[in-house]
Amino acid sequence: MQARTARHRNYNRLTDRPLDMYGEFTVTEHLEELRKRVTFSLLALMLATAVSVPFSPVVLKFLKYPSGGAIGRLVFFGPEEAFLIYMRISISAGLVIALPVILFQLWAFLSPAIDERFKKHAFFFVFFSFLVFLLGCSFSYFILLPAALKFLLNIGRNDLEPVISAARYISFVTGLILACGIVFEMPVISFFLTRIGVINAGILRRKFLYAVIVIMIAAAVITPTGDAFNMLMLALPMLALYEVSVWVSFFSGKRKISG
Repeated sequence: MQARTARHRNYNRLTDRPLDMYGEFTVTEHLEELRKRVTFSLLALMLATAVSVPFSPVVLKFLKYPSGGAIGRLVFFGPEEAFLIYMRISISAGLVIALPVILFQLWAFLSPAIDERFKKHAFFFVFFSFLVFLLGCSFSYFILLPAALKFLLNIGRNDLEPVISAARYISFVTGLILACGIVFEMPVISFFLTRIGVINAGILRRKFLYAVIVIMIAAAVITPTGDAFNMLMLALPMLALYEVSVWVSFFSGKRKISG
């Protein structure tokens, strides 16, 4: 009871709002806290996007690199399309830059559900979440995208001349990069869900066959090509990440019991 009271008292200092007579937030207060965290996250995203705008042409060249020179100049088909393309690039870059701030806001909102001992580990949560996100983006950029683009651009090469829309290409590349970054968050999500008691290593182990099916479906959806090779290139790391998530859940759950 004392630990629970201290936990809520700490959270009250964080939000600077009174608690009700039972030491719990009301629905209105939870919604207000959510609004506050979303506002901070959006402000960080807007600022990072504004900073990224002057560098969007450089980022565009960076995003063309996985094609291995197979794509020359991208084209656009409307007077406003070039502006929208650079804005999409800036927003995507801004999301990556602002992600640590967004992750911290997420941690601050969810921290009341975590043991008091782990609240001080906000830095590690943000750091490792951002690190695995970058690892996922790097995997997509250096491994998955080159293979996918090579496969797609070589289809009908003898009969068809590719004229690549800049909007379609940027949407394709940024979507795949960000999706892989999110997929690589599985171990971090496993740790958090284990700490709040939603899952444990035993549940993850028993649901392995279901996880394989879900992972194969997700890989098929995320991977833009229809061939099994590129799908397996994404599915195998996802299976490895699931296994890592099981062990993360095991050790974090064991520490919870021993603590």
